[in-house]
Amino acid sequence: MSLEARTSPSDRAPREVSPWEIGASEHRASAAGVTVVVPVYNEERGVAGVLERLSKLDLGAPVQLVAVNDGSKDGTARELAACAQRIANLRVVTHRINQGYGAALKTGFAHARTDVVVITDADGTYPEEKVRELVACIDDGAEMAVGARTGEDVHIPMLRRPPKWVLRKLASFLAGVDIPDLNSGLRAFRRELVMKYRPILPQGFSFTTTITLASLTNGHRVDYVSVNYAKRSGSSKIRPIHDTLAFTALIVRTVLYFNPLKVFYPIAFALGALLVGSLGYDLFVEKPPNLGDKSVLMFVALVQVLSVGLLADLIEKKSRL
Repeated sequence: MSLEARTSPSDRAPREVSPWEIGASEHRASAAGVTVVVPVYNEERGVAGVLERLSKLDLGAPVQLVAVNDGSKDGTARELAACAQRIANLRVVTHRINQGYGAALKTGFAHARTDVVVITDADGTYPEEKVRELVACIDDGAEMAVGARTGEDVHIPMLRRPPKWVLRKLASFLAGVDIPDLNSGLRAFRRELVMKYRPILPQGFSFTTTITLASLTNGHRVDYVSVNYAKRSGSSKIRPIHDTLAFTALIVRTVLYFNPLKVFYPIAFALGALLVGSLGYDLFVEKPPNLGDKSVLMFVALVQVLSVGLLADLIEKKSRL
């Protein structure tokens, strides 16, 4: 299947990359090498297998592995030390205390010396062989390529599927594009993209959500490659209720940062609809017609929301100059 037409960077569906695309250009971004960053926290059961498979990848360019041990408390450090003895291109970086998923990725990017950086998890859930296709997207001009968990064999717990669907739909609406997978942990980047937004990227699990929304709302090209998602080894670090609420706040805050009218216009529309209904009741149902306090309050609220939204938009536009 050929590469999709370069329309907007938004409406790209997950795709498969044909073999002839990979390595077709001698001047591709990955020619100088690819760094694969693996954040690790309490993954003694799965990390060795992941690193072994990654070390055997043939990307047509030098591959450097950076495993960031984020203050693991189990036998992860021992496993990483053993891997470092066997895998020549592996570098292990250690956080003395647990700082968070995003912090581990930032450390990995800081140690990367290549223009193309890939991230994947240490729990064995993502298919490492798909890294080749993600890097091919970067070579074709994408600034980020995401392994969207839309394949035929995807193991996401049923309890987590409804909130993930709601969050993805909310993010797609606010970003103005369809997002097949909001927070996939398998991605390839141009390193400069992450470094550009590094100051706003959080220390926790919301790193991937933030970089996705920042990229899409600022017109960066993002490609999606459909991947499977296996059952993880070990226990998940996700806290369903807490993290769902946190992700919701993060989505609104990030879009508010880059495209505030996407947040304020729907609120203003809802207030406008309520105001029209309230005025209709006051003028045509009340006997005698009487302009009630609630209509006045709704009108004031509508003016305030529009004013704040327009002011936020002006500030955002000015910050780009």
